[in-house]
Amino acid sequence: MMLLKSLVSLCVLAAAAFAVPAQEKRIHHQADLSDHAHDDAHSFQYDHEAFLGKEEAKTFDQLTPEESKDRLAKIVDRIDTDKDGYVSHAELHYWIKHRQRRYIEENVNKHWSDYDKNQDGKIGWEEYKNTTYGYYLDEEFDDIEDKATYKSMLTRDERRFKTADKDRDGIATREEFTAFLHPEEFDYMKDVVVQETVEDIDKNGDGKINLDEYIGDMYTPESGESEPDWVQTERKHFSEFRDTNKDGYLDAAEVAHWVLPGEVDHADNEAKHLIHETDTDKDGRLTLSELLDKMDYIKISTITDYGGMRVDDHDEL
Repeated sequence: MMLLKSLVSLCVLAAAAFAVPAQEKRIHHQADLSDHAHDDAHSFQYDHEAFLGKEEAKTFDQLTPEESKDRLAKIVDRIDTDKDGYVSHAELHYWIKHRQRRYIEENVNKHWSDYDKNQDGKIGWEEYKNTTYGYYLDEEFDDIEDKATYKSMLTRDERRFKTADKDRDGIATREEFTAFLHPEEFDYMKDVVVQETVEDIDKNGDGKINLDEYIGDMYTPESGESEPDWVQTERKHFSEFRDTNKDGYLDAAEVAHWVLPGEVDHADNEAKHLIHETDTDKDGRLTLSELLDKMDYIKISTITDYGGMRVDDHDEL
C-alpha cells in the first residue's frame, strides 16, 4: 500500500512540475544530468547538479564555505585520475558519465529489496504487481476515488515489465529490472518510452499529439494571464522543428526524435560547458584554484556528485 501511495505522490509531483517552464522535461538524455532547464541566464542549477550530482548538490547548499571548499577539493582529486594537478576535458567527461551510471545503479539497488520478496535475485511480475498494487487488487480498486487511473497504471506497468523481460519468462533479472525502471537507457525499450509519452500528452486519444496538447503538457494559463515568451517559443518549435512532416501533429517517429535525441552526448557537452565557464587562463583544463574561484557556479553543477555522490574513503570510481 505504501508503494502505491508513493506512486500517487509521484503523479502529484509530476503535475506540479508542469506548472513551470521546463521545456525539456520530456526529453530523455540518458540518465538526466539535472531536472532543471539548462539556462545560465537565469540559474546555474543545471550545472550545479551536473558537477555535484543531484543529492550532493543539496548537501553543498547546507555546508559552510570552508566545508564546501574541503568537499570540492576531495572531489577534484577523484576526477584528476592521472594526478597531474589538472582536470582535463576527458577526465571531466568520464566523471559525469560515471555519476550518471552510479545514479541508475543506486536507484535500482534502492528498489530491488522492496520487490525481490523471496530474495532469489530476480523479480517476477507477480512479485512486483502484488507489492505495488496487492492491497487493492481483490477489490479491483473499488475503494479508490480515481479507479481508472490506477487501472491504467497497472496496465502500463505490466506492458513495460513484459517489454523489459527480454526472454519472456515473466521474471526480471537485475539488468531487465533496470530496463523497466530506466527504459530510456536501453535501445529495445525506446518504443515503450515513445508510447508512454504519446499516451500522457494525447488527450483526445487519436494516437498523435496536436499543438494544443503539446503546449498543454507544459503550461496551463491562469485567468487573465498573458502567455509567457517561452510558451510562444515552444509553439514555434512545434511547427518548425518537432512537426517534421508539417501535418499539424506529432506522430510516434516525430515524438521519438523529440524525446530520445540519442545522438547527442550531453555529458560531453556539459564537460565542455563547465570548462568554458571556469577555465580562467583558457588552457583547456581546470585547476582546483580555478574551481574554487567559481565556487558559487560549481555549487549549482553535475560534477560533484551525480545522483547521490558521497565523498568518503569507500567511494570508488
